[in-house]
Amino acid sequence: MTDTVLMKTGMQVLIENLGNIDAEKFISLILREPFDYTEWRRNNLFVGMTIEEISNEAMKLYNKK
Repeated sequence: MTDTVLMKTGMQVLIENLGNIDAEKFISLILREPFDYTEWRRNNLFVGMTIEEISNEAMKLYNKK
């Protein structure tokens, strides 16, 4: 995926899920504060979930498309 396509797709996802205003607020937060996605992911994403639970959630998302 090219950078342009990735940015366009990312914005579409943000707007669809957050709405225009909150998508803009999210981007402002990311730009304003030092943000280490890898560190955040380790401490916030999938915490307390088993591999099976993560896999089940991924399959649910995959099957929606």
